[in-house]
Amino acid sequence: MGGFVYSQKPISLARGEDVYLYDEEDTQFLDAGASYACTPVGHCHPQVVEAVQQQVSDLLFVQASYPTEAQDSVYEKLDAVAPADVDNVWLCNSGTEANEAALKFARSATGGTKIVAAKKAFHGRTMGALSATWKPKYRKPYEPLLADVEFVDYGDADAIAAAVDDDTAAVILEPVQGEGGVNPGTVEFLQAAREATEDHGAALVFDEVQTGLGRTGTFWACEAAGVTPDILTSAKGLASGLPMGATLCADWIADGAASHGSTFSGGPVVSAAAAATLDVLVEADLPTNAAEVGDYFVEQLAELPVNDVRGKGLMVGVEVGRGANAMLRDLALSHQILALPAGRRVVRFLPPLTFTKSHADAVVDAMADILEEDA
Repeated sequence: MGGFVYSQKPISLARGEDVYLYDEEDTQFLDAGASYACTPVGHCHPQVVEAVQQQVSDLLFVQASYPTEAQDSVYEKLDAVAPADVDNVWLCNSGTEANEAALKFARSATGGTKIVAAKKAFHGRTMGALSATWKPKYRKPYEPLLADVEFVDYGDADAIAAAVDDDTAAVILEPVQGEGGVNPGTVEFLQAAREATEDHGAALVFDEVQTGLGRTGTFWACEAAGVTPDILTSAKGLASGLPMGATLCADWIADGAASHGSTFSGGPVVSAAAAATLDVLVEADLPTNAAEVGDYFVEQLAELPVNDVRGKGLMVGVEVGRGANAMLRDLALSHQILALPAGRRVVRFLPPLTFTKSHADAVVDAMADILEEDA
């Protein structure tokens, strides 16, 4: 049984603590992927665990139309860390739902229908988010999707300026592409998207499902570029791996959005986890650690005989000559290090933001050993 959604890996995990996971025989694995950035404060952080345990004992669930202290706390804490004026919050259960809502809100608020997205983008697997996702293997089995979507080359400022017109509802971009190969967007490119959307009354949507919450060295990746979107989406590690997403909107989007809802939006248990996660991120200043350790990690990886190293903070891609899956297999089975793919030739590292230079050294040493064996 199982395997319908994901193929099963040959490692059965039983518990986790900070940057480590342990299998059923108590073998320790350094988690350099964090299950696609889902545990930014580390596995089973005591503050998060305590908050969840307390909430479970007090109130397991009530629908979001009934205010709870946990839900109010998440709204307050997201408001505190949101980019300027993007502080209206809709809570949901995943990144794809957050992006689905973003596209709906943009269409409703602008009256436009066209969506501009980037080649190599990944925004989710529901029908709207999938329409803005580039890779044919995800799209083709479910076509026809939304018809009015135009893809441009990621990083091409002129192309994005030319694609946006008066029928455009939204431009949706990842400030750093994840699934597409860990491709950082330039300031010029992101600013061009901002200018084009402003010129035509469209919404600029930044998908920060993977890049947000301190991952790239600032709380949101867009902050480093000095570009504020109209809509920002978050998920993955927002509740330390419990299912929560958020769509943050500027006033003009929130005022123009039509009806939208979700039964499980802002449930008490996931809200308690999210509030505690946000507290730890801020109190421990984990974005700064991501910036400092990330710079060191990239410098050390760049000394290896690989094709390219790129990324920001603790969102790092290493383009290898051999297939990425072979490297991932050897890292896991021979060196007890877990990482992720980003296409056929890119090994992706998205560790907890508590990752240290010594953890980085362990990864670099393991990759060096594998590459030497292949030489």
